[in-house]
Amino acid sequence: MTVIPSFLRKVTNLTKHHSINLDKARMVISSLNLGVKDPREEVIQAWYMDDSVEDQRLPLHKEPKEFVSLDQLAELGVLSWRLDADNYETDEELKKIREDRGYSYMDFCEVCPEKLPNYEEKIKSFFEEHLHTDEEIRYCVAGSGYFDVRDHTDKWIRVLVKKGGMIVLPAGIYHRFTLDSNNYIKAMRLFVGDPVWTPFNRPHDHLPARTEYIKAFVEKEVGDHTVDAAA
Repeated sequence: MTVIPSFLRKVTNLTKHHSINLDKARMVISSLNLGVKDPREEVIQAWYMDDSVEDQRLPLHKEPKEFVSLDQLAELGVLSWRLDADNYETDEELKKIREDRGYSYMDFCEVCPEKLPNYEEKIKSFFEEHLHTDEEIRYCVAGSGYFDVRDHTDKWIRVLVKKGGMIVLPAGIYHRFTLDSNNYIKAMRLFVGDPVWTPFNRPHDHLPARTEYIKAFVEKEVGDHTVDAAA
C-alpha cells in the first residue's frame, strides 16, 4: 500500500472541495525542498571529474563541484541499488534482482595490496579505459571504490560506490576502476551464465557491444537534447 504524507492528502482534499487547480498545487509541492532523499545516495554518489594527473585514488572533483544524479547515470545505462550488505546471503531483494536479470553466476573479489595477487599490475589494468561485451555488475559488500564512466559527450563521471551499493555498467560503455584512499573493496561479482571478464581497451569502437551502446544511449541522448532545443 502506498503511504501518502498527511500534508499531500490535505492538498488533494482541498482541490476536491475548493477551486484550486490540482496541477498548480503539484507544481507548488514539487518546488518545495521536502528533504526526501534517495537512500541509494548514501552509498552511491557521482560527479564530473577534474582531468588532472593527481593521485587517482582522490575524489578529483571539478571546481566548482558538479554532481551527477543517479537518474542521470541511468540515462547512460548505469543502474544502481542500495542493498543490505550485512545480510547478502539471505537478502530477498538481491535474490529477486538476480532472478529477474538472470545473474546465475556469483563470486567475490577483494582488491587491496594484501589480498590481490599482482596487486600493482592488476590495479593498473583496472584503471585502463576499457569496455566489456557484457554487463559489469558489482555489489560492494565492504570497503569502497571508484567506477569512472564516460558520458554521452565523452567526459568522465566518477562514481563512488560504498558498502551496500550495487551498480550495473552496461555492455559497451567505456569505463575504468580504482580504489579510493581507503585502499580496500570487497565486491560481489555477478554474471549471466559463465563469466567472461575480458576487457577491450579503448579504442574498440567496432565491437557490436559498443555500436549497440551508442545507439541505445549516446545517440538517444543527443537526439533528446536536439528535440529539447527545438521545442
